[in-house]
Amino acid sequence: MLEVDAINSFYGQSQVLFNMSLTVKDGEVVTLMGRNGMGKTTTIRSIMGLTPARSGTIRFKNKEITSQPSYRIARLGIGLVPEGRLISPNLNVEENLIATANSGPNGSGRWNLETIWKMFPKLSERKSSMGNQISGGEQQMLAIARALMTNPDLLMLDEATEGLAPLIRQEIWSCLRDLKQEGQSILVIDKNLQALTEIADRHYVIEKGSVVWQGTSRMLLEDQTVKHQHLGV
Repeated sequence: MLEVDAINSFYGQSQVLFNMSLTVKDGEVVTLMGRNGMGKTTTIRSIMGLTPARSGTIRFKNKEITSQPSYRIARLGIGLVPEGRLISPNLNVEENLIATANSGPNGSGRWNLETIWKMFPKLSERKSSMGNQISGGEQQMLAIARALMTNPDLLMLDEATEGLAPLIRQEIWSCLRDLKQEGQSILVIDKNLQALTEIADRHYVIEKGSVVWQGTSRMLLEDQTVKHQHLGV
């Protein structure tokens, strides 16, 4: 589904990613973990073409997208739930959903308003509320629903549950479990080690813009060294 091969990304003259590599297979849930400031968000931005990699290659469904603009990458089938949600405050919930909706790269996507209301009944109750009038948890649900409305082959979430109340976090993880069961490919950034190891197939731990560890959930839970040295657990 996704192959990131030895990319190097910069902000101005400051290099942030150093030969960063990862893969996401069809139907997999993969995490990107690490302390703050280690390059997780930059990796997501580079995949989406928002902070283009200066070298290395990024392939999505066997097509190189390294130099593609972000809108074309999105149309190929990558849906992004950005850090900070970026909900349009001047649109209501329903308008936020339909603003960028499409039937997906194959034209046969399952996500529409009806299926979104079933997945997120709270959003259905608030469909006429403006984007800045709903709670942080509802905004995060809306950000996920908005990405799903593009019917992506790959869903990427940057800080999936950051700053949310425990009950809302549980709802988000439940949503991601349901999506996994349906075969949705997911790349997720978050700090909740327990939840991530329960839902994900594989994990990448990065430090200073490079992968320092990768493996399965069982391997991660058993490796006390990586948890203490790189995750602060």
